[in-house]
Amino acid sequence: MDTSPFNIIIAVLLLPLVGSFLQVALGGPVIRSLGVVKGRKAMGWLAVLPILAAFIVGVYVTGQLAQTTSRDFSVTYFDWIKVLAIRIPFELKIDTLSMTMVLVITGVGSLIHLYATGYMAEETDYPRFFSYLNLFIACMLILVLGGNLPMTFIGWEGVGLCSYLLIGFWYKDVANSKAANKAFIVNRVGDWGLTLGMFLLAVSLAINYKSLPVKSDRFLSYDVILPNVLQLFTGPHAWMATVAAILLFVGACGKSAQFPLYLWLPDAMAGPTPVSALIHAATMVTAGVYLLNRVHILFLMSPFASGVVCVIGIFTATFAAIIAFAQTDIKKVLAYSTVSQLGYMFVGCGSGAYWTGMFHVVTHAFFKALLFLGAGAVIYAMSHEQDMRRYGNLRKYIPITFGTMFVAWLAIAGIWPLSGSFSKESIISAALGDQLAAFGGSPVSQICGYVALLVALMTAWYMTRLMAMTFWGPERWRELVPEAHGHDHARHDHDVPHSHAGHGEDIHGFFFTDEEMAVRQASEPHEEHHGLTADHQPKEVPPSMWVPLVILAILSAGAGYYLNQNGLFEHWLYPNGLEIKAAGEPAEIVPGTGLTLLTVSTVAAVLGIFFGFLVTLKGGRYASRIGWLKDLAFNQFYYDKTMMDASVKGGGEFGRALWQGFDVGVIDRIVNGVASIAGGFGSLLRKTQTGFVRGYALLMLAGGLGVLCWLGYALYQQGGGR
Repeated sequence: MDTSPFNIIIAVLLLPLVGSFLQVALGGPVIRSLGVVKGRKAMGWLAVLPILAAFIVGVYVTGQLAQTTSRDFSVTYFDWIKVLAIRIPFELKIDTLSMTMVLVITGVGSLIHLYATGYMAEETDYPRFFSYLNLFIACMLILVLGGNLPMTFIGWEGVGLCSYLLIGFWYKDVANSKAANKAFIVNRVGDWGLTLGMFLLAVSLAINYKSLPVKSDRFLSYDVILPNVLQLFTGPHAWMATVAAILLFVGACGKSAQFPLYLWLPDAMAGPTPVSALIHAATMVTAGVYLLNRVHILFLMSPFASGVVCVIGIFTATFAAIIAFAQTDIKKVLAYSTVSQLGYMFVGCGSGAYWTGMFHVVTHAFFKALLFLGAGAVIYAMSHEQDMRRYGNLRKYIPITFGTMFVAWLAIAGIWPLSGSFSKESIISAALGDQLAAFGGSPVSQICGYVALLVALMTAWYMTRLMAMTFWGPERWRELVPEAHGHDHARHDHDVPHSHAGHGEDIHGFFFTDEEMAVRQASEPHEEHHGLTADHQPKEVPPSMWVPLVILAILSAGAGYYLNQNGLFEHWLYPNGLEIKAAGEPAEIVPGTGLTLLTVSTVAAVLGIFFGFLVTLKGGRYASRIGWLKDLAFNQFYYDKTMMDASVKGGGEFGRALWQGFDVGVIDRIVNGVASIAGGFGSLLRKTQTGFVRGYALLMLAGGLGVLCWLGYALYQQGGGR
């Protein structure tokens, strides 16, 4: 087939890149020439339009793809790397998986960009913010559209860099700098696994090149590598599929914040709220789920690796949900909710029904972006106060924000027929063995499914707590005196120092000690922040901020129901089904429970909402009885602090142990041992040098006799022993 209709896909990558360049090149001159207000509006539109245009192009390409039968194409533009017999082209993969991600990234991304034009309207570094935001979108698109492993890796590292820049956008704030450092370093740990997994696949294919069933000089491309590993990693080499899958999963854990590498994501809330929505709803944190879907053949070949994914996913979902109960910062609750929901996605993938993980990626993008942006609207209306204990009755003052967040709350709780109910039900169904699954139906998977049902109740509970503390109850900001607390520093207050110690944040600076950070902070100019006052009157956000909320509310309400009709999303994402179980065996289809499980899921959500209202509004005495658990959950069970202490202190101990164990214990012993051997031989030979002539003559006589004896023995052997 002529692939010319798909050549336009390059525009999806170029438009955000051009947008980022325009912000850098024109931002300052435009603002100076048009004035601050008009200049920022102009640059805001120059930030939004490239992402919106990329979304339109994505819709066109997706429409073209839907009209084909194979729904899988690669477009090559030029040779990027060519070494010996290996060719790595600049190629983009156009299939249902990549285009689904493209639509989510550009669609939700354009709404977040529009929201940010209002939220960041008074930010002094306006063009710099949007240059980072556009560049982040471009890197994420490279990640999902890359047709080979190296291109995916470039996008993977690109979003890591951009997340560092965006989380640390207000770099003069110590907390933001620490959060950015933490995100960057923790993600490098995950990237270590991804890199090793890539190298293992590349080396294995290179060694077995002559026996590859699909021969091509671009054997790192997905349409070549996946059919080959299906044939190579079988029989005695089946263990390689498990090793490669586990290593790639380590990379996915880093980007998608799974235990034990989740700890960077909550601290990333230090960045602006639009960044939180973009990174934690629709883009970067879903990269791990995308990767598992892209290389799902490896996991289908390894039930053990699938089991690891399933168990890690459900543990992360439960662990993060418990922590979310005790948080008082509205963005922190949503951050741990994101970690928990990502665990849900991994349970679906680990159960073998990969489409369910992607289904939840799509629905989660809508309602979680809405929740983050709604939280930003609340923070905006409350003078950038983030502590929910100082909220209350806000539905009276910001009705649009309340109405849209109300929809997102019911969606994430799993109330039928909103989006979250369908994607959650599909994941639980897969874990219980009711879907097309390689691992689903096993005892481990079924246990994960039942725990996932419990987590659904917990999710509805802590999200009800968030809504109740924010929009119902007394107006508590009129009763409490503001204290030192965290802020989302939109507008111009990013030079304000804040202490996050005691709020569960990381207290380590990675590159600086606390004393150095304090000195650095004291040297920066500060502005006084007056915070929330008792006579404050919250106001609704401007249209540039509430219009995206309304659009996302519509998607959160109806997208799940539409995509679930007649298995629409499943058949779109995998038109031929998951055709292998292990080494090419067909997967089993287990009859589903259908309406029964959906009913149980909805009942769990209703119970969670009931308990949430009961405990939050009426049951303070219940919470006091488990204060010890609340303290543990508030401090993440001290896992974050323990890990950070271990990494900071352990780094020095590791270096010292490495020096003592390897340098002193191995290298020095080898060098000193060689010298000792040489010295020993020298001492033995020195004893023969007496300085007496009679001694030397005796040695010469002994040597001559030895030579004669040897010659005589040799002649004797030649004569046959006669």
